[in-house]
Parts: sequence; structure tokens; C-alpha cells
Amino acid sequence: MTPSSRPESLPDPKFLTIAEVATMMRVSKMTVYRLVHNGDLPAVRVGRSFRVTEEDVNDYLRKSFFNAG
Repeated sequence: MTPSSRPESLPDPKFLTIAEVATMMRVSKMTVYRLVHNGDLPAVRVGRSFRVTEEDVNDYLRKSFFNAG
């Protein structure tokens, strides 16, 4: 699918580095790597590094919320 044939309702995903995800979640990079390797956070391998979509990070955080009390 070429970018020009992509439906208007599907924006291009924004890919984040592990460091950007760690900053966004306020955790260490090692924690993010652990989430990726355990399959808890989907990622794409690009060469020797990983990229995570911003949408996947938001979904993970949404699912991780719980009510205390």
C-alpha cells in the first residue's frame, strides 16, 4: 500500500525509540526492553534497535490502570 492510497482515516503511526518510551512512561530503558521482550509491549525491530508505536504505548498504559481503594 503506497502512502497516497492509504485511507484518510488511518494516519501514519508515530514510532518512538526505547528511550522515548522510557521517558514517556517515566521508567528506565531496561524496563521498556523487558516489556518488549516479554511480549507485553509490541515493537518493530529496525536493524539492532526497536521502535514502538505511540498508540501501542498508550494502549499498554490504558490497560495497566487500576483503581486502588
